[in-house]
Order: sequence, then structure tokens, then C-alpha cells
Amino acid sequence: MPAVDSVRNRLIEMRKKAEENGISLLTIRRRNEGDFIGYCGLIIGRSTLEEPEIAYELFRSAHGKGYATEAASVVLDAAIATGRHRLWSTVGAWNIASLRVLEKIGFKRHHSTWDDERGEIVWNVRDF
Repeated sequence: MPAVDSVRNRLIEMRKKAEENGISLLTIRRRNEGDFIGYCGLIIGRSTLEEPEIAYELFRSAHGKGYATEAASVVLDAAIATGRHRLWSTVGAWNIASLRVLEKIGFKRHHSTWDDERGEIVWNVRDF
């Protein structure tokens, strides 16, 4: 698991990039309750503006209810509508739940890399 300061710095950097390129993360709220349970969207991350990454994270209390799959499917459809031909996602190898979400929405494992702070990173890709 990454350190809090590392996550904070990554989020600050993502906000700056969102202002520059127009893609960002969106909040996920439950329809009936209206409460915030996480985020999902497109980021540059480790890829490019033409082939961005899909990213999502939910509070633990929202895990296992299909919210991540639903949100990621909507973001995927929006990315296709913009004319993109490929999306990436990078996920820690330990994060089996996120890897399952990606499988459900048609992503395939591409390769792995090593990050000294986060460990093994699995690169997943979806071509349209």
C-alpha cells in the first residue's frame, strides 16, 4: 500500500493535469442515498492523453456491490464516444478486486512492471 503523502502528491499532480488536458476523475455517488462512495474517470497517469488510463477507487464499505463495474462501464462508454481507440489501466498485482472489474469490462492483461513504492504493477489494455 502506498504512503498517504505519496497518494496526496499523486492526487495533486492529477488535478493539475486535469486542468491542462480536460480529463479527470468524477465522484461516484449512490443514486438513492446521494452519498459519496468513491471516484472513477480517466487520467494520464502512466500513459498518454490519446490513450489514457481508467482509474477508480471506492470506500471499502462500497466494495462488492457492483458500483466500480457500473462506474467504469460508463467512463468506458464515454471514452469510446470521444473517438479514443485504446484505454489502459495500471493496478497493483495485490488488488484482485480491481483486476476483476477490468476483466468484466473487457480489459486484458498486457504486461507487468515494478514500482519500488507500489510493488508489481499490472498493465491492462482495452482496444476498441
